[in-house]
Amino acid sequence: MSREKGSKADLALHGGQAGRQAITILGAPVDAGASVPGSAMGPAMLRTARLVKTLRDLGHDVDDRGDLALPLSLVHAAAPEGKAHRFAHVSAWARLLARETYGFMRAGRIPIVLGGDHSLAMGSIGGVARHAAEAGRELFVLWLDAHSDFNTPLTSPSGNMHGMAAAVLCREPGFEGMFGDEPHGFIEPGRLHLFGIRSIDSGERRLLQDRGVDVVDMRMLDEHGFAVSIRRIIDRVRARDGLLHVSLDVDFLDPTIAPGVGTAVPGGATYREAHLVMELLYESGLSPSLDLVELNPFLDERGKSALLLVDLTASLFGRQVYPAARRTDQGGAG
Repeated sequence: MSREKGSKADLALHGGQAGRQAITILGAPVDAGASVPGSAMGPAMLRTARLVKTLRDLGHDVDDRGDLALPLSLVHAAAPEGKAHRFAHVSAWARLLARETYGFMRAGRIPIVLGGDHSLAMGSIGGVARHAAEAGRELFVLWLDAHSDFNTPLTSPSGNMHGMAAAVLCREPGFEGMFGDEPHGFIEPGRLHLFGIRSIDSGERRLLQDRGVDVVDMRMLDEHGFAVSIRRIIDRVRARDGLLHVSLDVDFLDPTIAPGVGTAVPGGATYREAHLVMELLYESGLSPSLDLVELNPFLDERGKSALLLVDLTASLFGRQVYPAARRTDQGGAG
């Protein structure tokens, strides 16, 4: 299935930006992939921070489906060789979420999945990737994270599966039983963009180099800047008429502005750098699907991290201080 560029379904009537969107919000209260409990409370906290109202106030059609419940009948996958803690539970969530996000995409709606730890991306992106494959489109993934999440059961120092999500999606060996009989898709390693990275295990580093994954670490961002780096990715997706999925981990942000995460790493994106990424994605007109993951309200400070995630989501879906077209028009004014 092809898409006509510039169609009314994809673009607003001005500026090539995304217009009113049909969005479905789904909570995935999973913390089976993490070692620190608390991220299962993330969906409730994001709703408390007025995520749904914020998107509706921007003019979007927002359908909040509440939180998924995991049927115990799905928890049966056999663990692979190596270290993969709670593999059966993570596998069950992956199957359930792949089914849900695929259905939303098929219905013409953009899924926003509220986590929950980052292992949920195995399912959320698996469903989006299935839809992209059926539509004959290439799926690109922007992985905003402090960590590369490219471990396998044989390389992981901890065995925590939120650090394996990207590897699962790129078909690394050792995860063959993850989805069982549930239809799902994968992503090509060359279309995975790890952005904001500042913590990589030695086993991951070898895999990432061998697979040709695009790793945009903080050193690169310091040298070239956030705008140049994100525009390079945007240009690549648009040149291939691709679909884009954004998977946003709280630890992408510096812990001084977003402390509510169990895997904090100093030196992350600042408030303005993170907003710039979202604003440029909005202005690109790509209308990405989205994960918001690893928010741990137990570790947060008076909702600080949750409120920031809601603000970033608002920027991704069109909140602007001043219209981009007007900024361009007046750029030379004294």
